[in-house]
Amino acid sequence: MTLRVVVADDQVLVRTGFRMIIDARDDLEVVGEASDGREAVRLTRALVPDVVLMDVRMPVVDGIEATRQIAESGSGARVLVLTTWDVDAHVVAALRAGASGFLLKDIRPHELVDAIRLTARGDALLAPAVLSRVLDRFLRTTPDPAPPPSLRDLSGREREVLTLIGQALSNAEIADRLSLSEATVKNHVTAVLRKLGLRDRVQAVVAAYDQGLVEPRHP
Repeated sequence: MTLRVVVADDQVLVRTGFRMIIDARDDLEVVGEASDGREAVRLTRALVPDVVLMDVRMPVVDGIEATRQIAESGSGARVLVLTTWDVDAHVVAALRAGASGFLLKDIRPHELVDAIRLTARGDALLAPAVLSRVLDRFLRTTPDPAPPPSLRDLSGREREVLTLIGQALSNAEIADRLSLSEATVKNHVTAVLRKLGLRDRVQAVVAAYDQGLVEPRHP
């Protein structure tokens, strides 16, 4: 199956470069290009891509708001945020808006295509430990304007699992910590994502921080 990709960036050279890399793979195809966030949202609705590569800083509608609109629309497209900085506060805002990860614009071609494939499968592009460091650094300086998802529908066990996800533990590590099978932990993770309306494990880590289940380690 060919994975469909929309590239959203206000720089023509960036879009062209990404298209050349992506279209050179048999299992990937760029189905649309957007030069601003509003166009990215429109193309996502019209073309139903699997993955959107989204620049943060774009005219008309920025990448963060575009990501939020895509997530709230119920689209199945997963958003990878593009940034020129190693990590900045905009990345946290984009993750909170519903992005599934972030990439540097100078990423190597094979890393780009691998990231698209991973994200389309629903796998976590960012290792939880990496995401935890990002949130530790910027969470206090980028408050979420929207309330975090309520935990009232979670069972006690599911709340435990969410907390451990936020602490960067894998399913195997959670299973060992709680004396459960990996299959049972996987079921709990699936239930947590469904009940909280979260797209993936990255969003679960963000929710755990926003709910205070995990405290940032740095002021």
